[in-house]
Amino acid sequence: MAGYNIFVLVKQVPDQGSKAGINPDGTIDRAKAKRMLNPFDRYALQAALHVKKTYGGTVTAISMGPPPAVEILMEALEHGVDRCLLLSDRRLAASDTLATAYALYKTVLYAGQFDMIFCGLQTTDGDTAQVGPQLAERLNLPQVTYCEDFKIEDGKLHATRIIEGGTQRVVVPTPVLFTVANSYHPLEYKSFRGTWRVQQLARQPEELKKYIQTVDLDLIEADPVRTGLKGSPTIVAATEKVGDIGGNCKMHEGESPEHMVEEVMKCTNISEFLVASK
Repeated sequence: MAGYNIFVLVKQVPDQGSKAGINPDGTIDRAKAKRMLNPFDRYALQAALHVKKTYGGTVTAISMGPPPAVEILMEALEHGVDRCLLLSDRRLAASDTLATAYALYKTVLYAGQFDMIFCGLQTTDGDTAQVGPQLAERLNLPQVTYCEDFKIEDGKLHATRIIEGGTQRVVVPTPVLFTVANSYHPLEYKSFRGTWRVQQLARQPEELKKYIQTVDLDLIEADPVRTGLKGSPTIVAATEKVGDIGGNCKMHEGESPEHMVEEVMKCTNISEFLVASK
């Protein structure tokens, strides 16, 4: 059985169920928000683990973020990833997609040889869907975006991707980069053995370092001027916090449709009413 070197890119994002504030500079106050693995990256992680399980190989998870992002890499280890790299450097703060793709490009080169890279379709905190394709361009790789299924035959990947109005089947050689659609298979549950192993590693920091390596811009030989705010041509003009959804609701129930319509027509704000008839 052939063995593939598989990379998967994952990101820690604010938990959508928590309340995150806004900093004075317009960025998200991530320190106050709960953290989670980007939901779209769960499909990419499943795709990478599927290749390992079905065709053989090793999976390396790569993430860029502050030190707490190690949490999602430990989660990746629990699911069956073999090793992890965390790119963490204060100079990366406020990176846009261009700067992020450059930093990840240098991280991938540092990580070594690979046959395929899996990325989530997008992230819930940015929703640009740009980093994967930009990374593929920097690496001069063929890319299969919006991939919802694939198989390997004769050393080539036969993939199905979503396009407007239907699907498209493509055949690509390795190395290749995929962005995985959320119509792909959901991430399988962690195994008891994997969870127990990571719990043991967490109690031995020096041993954990063998599986999760933290690198900075200097180690991966990245130009700091091309990262962070300096390397980001995208300018966020303003960020606003949307208020909590709420308000009063008046119920009109049990009356005739004609009566309820009359009541609604008297109202200046129709959204205040919920009309229900038996």
